[in-house]
Amino acid sequence: MAAGPLLTAALPGPPGRRAAKTVRRPGRILAQWRIVGDFDLVTAADIRLMQGLAQLVTAVRPDLVNSDASFGELAWIWGKGHASDGGTWPRRLWFSGDALVAWGWAYLPHQARRSDGSVTDVTNAYLGYQVHPGHAALVDDVIAWYDATAAGLERTVAPSAADEFALERWAAHGYQTDPASLGDTGSWTQLNQRDLTDVARPVLPDGFRFRTADQAGPQAAVQAHVDAWAPSTYTAEGYQGVRQMAGYRGDLHVLVEAPDATMAASTIMWLDEANKTAQFEPVGTHPGYRRLGLGTAMLLHGMHLAREAGATHMTVVCAGAPGHRQARGLYYGVGFRKFTRDAPLIKPVP
Repeated sequence: MAAGPLLTAALPGPPGRRAAKTVRRPGRILAQWRIVGDFDLVTAADIRLMQGLAQLVTAVRPDLVNSDASFGELAWIWGKGHASDGGTWPRRLWFSGDALVAWGWAYLPHQARRSDGSVTDVTNAYLGYQVHPGHAALVDDVIAWYDATAAGLERTVAPSAADEFALERWAAHGYQTDPASLGDTGSWTQLNQRDLTDVARPVLPDGFRFRTADQAGPQAAVQAHVDAWAPSTYTAEGYQGVRQMAGYRGDLHVLVEAPDATMAASTIMWLDEANKTAQFEPVGTHPGYRRLGLGTAMLLHGMHLAREAGATHMTVVCAGAPGHRQARGLYYGVGFRKFTRDAPLIKPVP
């Protein structure tokens, strides 16, 4: 760990409690901890701090950016879900001086309500987190906080497979490979990347055209996503949250309009100006308009727009197991190749 005071904004404690204490840990520097009480939930301001850490890690060790901790993924997850699920999203932030160097965001049990009226009870806990590589030892503090926050629940997490130190520490705390991630249809994801120096020109079928969310409007943008991912938890309120996030641009939110005016496909590109990279998240096509080449054309068009906006590099996440060939084939077909993958872990209820 780097020298200097290490501060943490914490969760547990009675309302209004503030405490500061000095902690000495074997092999570590003397650290001054500031603990802020209350059950602090993830806010839009927190997301901006987390995005800043994502940019820092991307600049020095992009392979260590966890799949749910990238600049674009953070904005997408919080924007679309905070209105419905934000009450079950506690977090803790660790600072060195004024700089955020680690964070943990727990997704606790909740109900997921979808566009078809169905309701799913999510009964386990999941952790999104990121630790700056210069403060790698903080992963133990992140794990301890998660174990305390989600005590009594089945706990899951998905560190980067490239983060050998973190994987060792998770194992030391009793986490093991999640059986759900094994086999041909296992639930793990891979990050794909490509540069934007040579991007083919997009070709749409006759009668289709590209639109942006700025042009099509909020209702069309929401419906395009709901149709592609039905049944979906996405709502107009969720889209309003997405539009408020740092990095969202309506001119980089692309839709494909069919001859009958249906929005047949859509994607958002999240531009990280500091690293000149952009991420597709999400990407979807209406089931009635698949296998027409719309996804390929939309991705190529999006990459041209991202390049015009200043990006030199592009990323997209997809399911990585061998049985999930369709999405991987789409992205490989437009020049993406695997860069990293996650390593899902689980700690069963004792």
